Amino acid sequence: MNPPKKPRVVVTREVFDDAIDYLSTHCEVHANQVDAPYSPEALAAALANAQGLMCALTDKVDAALLASCPQLQAVANIAVGYNNIDVPACTARGIQVTNTPGVLDDSTADLAFALMLATARRITEVESYIRQGAWTGWKLKQWLGVDVHHATLGIVGMGRIGQAIAKRAQGFDMRVIYHNRKRVAPDIEQRLSAAFVSLGDLLAQSDFIILQVPYAPETHHLIGAAELAMMKPGAILVNSTRGGVVDDKALVEALKKGVIRGAGLDVYEGEPKLDAGFLSLKNVVLVPHIGSSTEATRRAMAMTAARNLVAALSGERPPNLVNGEVLALR
Repeated sequence: MNPPKKPRVVVTREVFDDAIDYLSTHCEVHANQVDAPYSPEALAAALANAQGLMCALTDKVDAALLASCPQLQAVANIAVGYNNIDVPACTARGIQVTNTPGVLDDSTADLAFALMLATARRITEVESYIRQGAWTGWKLKQWLGVDVHHATLGIVGMGRIGQAIAKRAQGFDMRVIYHNRKRVAPDIEQRLSAAFVSLGDLLAQSDFIILQVPYAPETHHLIGAAELAMMKPGAILVNSTRGGVVDDKALVEALKKGVIRGAGLDVYEGEPKLDAGFLSLKNVVLVPHIGSSTEATRRAMAMTAARNLVAALSGERPPNLVNGEVLALR
């Protein structure tokens, strides 16, 4: 008797060998380990006879793609966010969608804090100054930054990552205020010494603001020209969540005009392209969407996605199912 045929899965971007090995024990794997991004047409062709897809936030999974891969049963995103996936379209076709929450919280919080510190202490500016050979000696008023310790930190979005950021702020004796769609439980507020405020009060009171909300239509340009004008002139904005939450053009103008002191950015509208205006500014720290980019975390993300995919294709409920309602459609 022939063994049952393994489901075919497509992995769109290079991942670690242990994730491929795990998938291979359960599935027939077509892995794009050369890491050249698929065009929409190439991805559709690769998925024509596939039951599973393990993708990255750079891959667009929309209704047009789904129409070309009728056998698809599960999409496993190697990310917490999934705005690259049309989840309602997947649900309508009975396709399970999963993500990778939890495993990247601390690494992403670390990066957000690093951006805040680097912007406050002008780290990229002074490193460039050193590398250019411009440093001739110590001066009392040279390269003055601002203190992070004992400052007021406003966190917009108090989910797992927002809470991890608040926890780090305690070590710097910061006053923490936050705004969230729903107020978190009193015991969490007490543990993190965090006070709930309106978005307007957070903008007006904070010395530092870190954005940690998912991208969705309701958070598109959550921070625009009007919100930037509400911030303190000496405030620093950190966007470590998703491009599009900030109106980048408005932020460039605010930084040019000194509406706020500076910004630290890990994400951008239309990335990998970014507003060219950022490149001429000295009061912005720019990094290329590396919030979760440590080896341990990225390995954990890939393995989480692989386990989600195998579970979905094996008839089990995936640990991180985004659209649980799809199970009722079976």
